[in-house]
Amino acid sequence: MAEKKKRRFGRVRKLPSGRFQARYAGPDGVDRPAPYTFTTQKDAERWLVLKEAEIQRGDWMSPEAGKVPFGVYAASWIDDRVLKARTEGLYRSLLKNHLAPTFGNVNLGDIKDADVRRWRKERLGAVGQSTVAKAYQLLKSIMNTAVDDELIRKNPCRIKGAGAPDTPERRMIPLAKVLEILAKVPERYRALVLLGTFTSLRWGELAGLRRPNLDLDEGVVRVVSELAELDGGRLMEDTPKSRAGRRVVTIPEEIIPELRHHVDQFAEAGENGRVFVGPKGAWLRRSGFRRIWNAVRADVGLPDLHFHDLRHVGNTLAAASGASLKELMVRMGHASPRAALIYQHATRDRDKVIAEALGQALKVARDGEPETRRKPTAGNGHVRQSGRAEQGTGTQRARPRK
Repeated sequence: MAEKKKRRFGRVRKLPSGRFQARYAGPDGVDRPAPYTFTTQKDAERWLVLKEAEIQRGDWMSPEAGKVPFGVYAASWIDDRVLKARTEGLYRSLLKNHLAPTFGNVNLGDIKDADVRRWRKERLGAVGQSTVAKAYQLLKSIMNTAVDDELIRKNPCRIKGAGAPDTPERRMIPLAKVLEILAKVPERYRALVLLGTFTSLRWGELAGLRRPNLDLDEGVVRVVSELAELDGGRLMEDTPKSRAGRRVVTIPEEIIPELRHHVDQFAEAGENGRVFVGPKGAWLRRSGFRRIWNAVRADVGLPDLHFHDLRHVGNTLAAASGASLKELMVRMGHASPRAALIYQHATRDRDKVIAEALGQALKVARDGEPETRRKPTAGNGHVRQSGRAEQGTGTQRARPRK
C-alpha cells in the first residue's frame, strides 16, 4: 500500500464527532485551529490551501488582533490625536452618547456591517440626522485606523452617504430685514451685525477679533484667531481649525465709518484689545448675546432667525455679484479638504470687487430702492470697470466669466 503523502502546510484530523479540523502554524509561530470544523477532509484541506496563499500574499492577520474592545480603542484613538479643544470635546461627546452605548464593549473584530446599519437606524429614530452623521463619520474614521493598524481586515462602515449631514438650506432674508435688525439691536452690537453679514465671519471669528486684525485704513479684516466656547462654558482663544479659515477678507467701504465708530466707542482699550466685548469688558459670549438676539429677532418678525443666517445673506449677495466658487470659498473660509484643494488662491482684486458689490447692495437698501432692480447678479447685472454693480441700461455688459 502506498504511503500517505504528508501535507506541506497545516494538518487535518478527524474528530470523534466525524467532522474534520484544520490546524496551521501562523507567521508568528503560534499553532492555530481553523475557526470552524468541516464536513469533509477535502473541505478542510481546501481551507488550508487558501490560508497558505493568504500568508504568502502578506494578507494574513492574527485572529486575536481584533479582540480589542471598541470603547478602549476609540478613547485611545482620540487621545493620540492633536485636535482643537472644541473638536476633541465633540468627539468625546459623540463617543460617550452615541457610540459607546452600542459598541463600547464589543471587540473591533466583531463589529459587522449589519451591526452598523442597525445602530444607525436606531440612532436616527432617537436624535437628529446631523448628529447621527457626525457620529457615523467618527465611527468610520476610528475603524479606518483599526484597518491601518492591522487589527481588522475591512471597515464595516460602508453605508453610502451616511456621513453627510442633511442640513436644510438656510433661507435668504432681504437686506431690508438686516437694516431693521441694525435699527433694533443695541448700538454696541451694530458692528457685530455688519461684519457678520458683509464679511462672512463666523461667530467665533468675530468674538476672537482683535484691533490689529481689523485694518480699517486698508479696508480688510484678517482672520487669524477664534473664540471657542467649550462644554461647561469655558472660553478658549485658538487659531482657526483649518488652513482655509485663516484668511483676509475685504470690507465693503460703506460700512467702514460705522466700524470706526464702534472701535472708538466700544472696543477694548490697548493695541491688542478685543474688537467686541460685553458691556462690562468681558469676553463676548454667545450665551450672553442670545438674550439680546432673541429680543431683536422677535421685534423684526423673524423669531427663528439665527445669527449665522446673517453670514448666509452676505454669502448669497457675494455669489450674486458674479464671484466664482473659488472666490466664494476663500472669502467664506471653507474648511473642507476638497475646498482647500479646489478653491484657493483667489485674487485680492476680485475680492475687492465682491466687497464693493456688497456695499452697493447695502447702499441701495438704505436708499429704499427696490432690491430686485438694483441687486447685482451674475446673469443680468451691468458692471462698471471698477467692478461696482450699476443701475440702468448701460451699453456695456459685464463679460461672462470663463
